[in-house]
Amino acid sequence: MFDVGASELLLLVIVAIVVIGPKDLPLALRTAGQWVAKMRRVSNHFRSGIETMIREAEMEEMEKKWKEQNERIMRETAEQEAAAAAGQTPEAAIDQNDPYPVPLASDAHAADPVMIGPMPPEKPEGAQP
Repeated sequence: MFDVGASELLLLVIVAIVVIGPKDLPLALRTAGQWVAKMRRVSNHFRSGIETMIREAEMEEMEKKWKEQNERIMRETAEQEAAAAAGQTPEAAIDQNDPYPVPLASDAHAADPVMIGPMPPEKPEGAQP
């Protein structure tokens, strides 16, 4: 932060000894340490307050998105239930998870005859019955 080198620190110690004196230097350093600690606490408190406000804003934004998605899902579900109750099958009422439609007995291809058993032998083209 301040990038104080060894030679600069030595110069500060010499100036402090000359100006303050060796007798009062421990008291001065203790007082300076207390001030630095107070400044750090205030800085950390300020930073944590800002981070809390940011987190709360993000949570409000996410809650808003979740509420919108929930409302959309509830609308779609109500539309699907209404369509199913009316006997209609619009695109919204079809289950998207079904891999293929299930054939019903009323389908046109269900009326085709189904052969059960072995296949009859094939007759050659030139053969007579």
